Amino acid sequence: KLALIKRGFLKENMANSARNQPGTERTVSQSNTTTIEPLDNLQGFYENNKKRLSTIATIVIVVVGGYLAYTKLVKGPNEEKAANAMSYPQTYFMMDSLDLALNGDGQHQGFTKIAKKYDGTASGNLALYYEGICYLKKGDFKNAIKSLKSFDGKGTMLSYQAWGALGEAYMEDGDSNNAIDAFKKATGDKDNIMLTPMYLFQLGLAYEKGGNNNGAKDAFKRIRDEFPRSMQAQNVDKELGRLGEIN
Repeated sequence: KLALIKRGFLKENMANSARNQPGTERTVSQSNTTTIEPLDNLQGFYENNKKRLSTIATIVIVVVGGYLAYTKLVKGPNEEKAANAMSYPQTYFMMDSLDLALNGDGQHQGFTKIAKKYDGTASGNLALYYEGICYLKKGDFKNAIKSLKSFDGKGTMLSYQAWGALGEAYMEDGDSNNAIDAFKKATGDKDNIMLTPMYLFQLGLAYEKGGNNNGAKDAFKRIRDEFPRSMQAQNVDKELGRLGEIN
């Protein structure tokens, strides 16, 4: 027992001695400072910049809230209104009443007004395509080019058809270089066995009109090799022979 008491007394003296050593005390204090300092810095940063942070937070809330409000209260209803408005000019278009399809009948809007009024909606964009086709059929090639260039076909089923129609409008307007560019894009769907060989044939004619017979031959050969069962393939050998290409 006496040994245990002595041992406890020695430990207590050593602990007191450690606490009384200046270096030890400073180490403990520094350790606490290291732990607390980042929190102090963060709090200090907030105190010094809380007005700016509050302003930024307010701007974010306003922007996000404004976008959600626009989507729900403006864009959504506009999409529905534009889609409903399209039914009448589409009917006139199917009847080949191009003027009524373009300009409306006095009670219902035509493609031209829908494209402007509902700009930014899917139906407003589609109206540009129909507008371009109407002008193309009417022989107004410059307006057809303008409308079809404005149409955004990306992600739609009409993408290649729009490029093909644009190529045709350029050809009719005497611009074979732009027609070639448009027809090239129109032939991008290798799986479309109806439209692609048709646009390849038009591409060949555009090349020929532009004085590039080799380009024309390549377009016609693609029809022969890639789309042998197409309607255009029936006449492609004659076109190649006319250009001096002998099988």
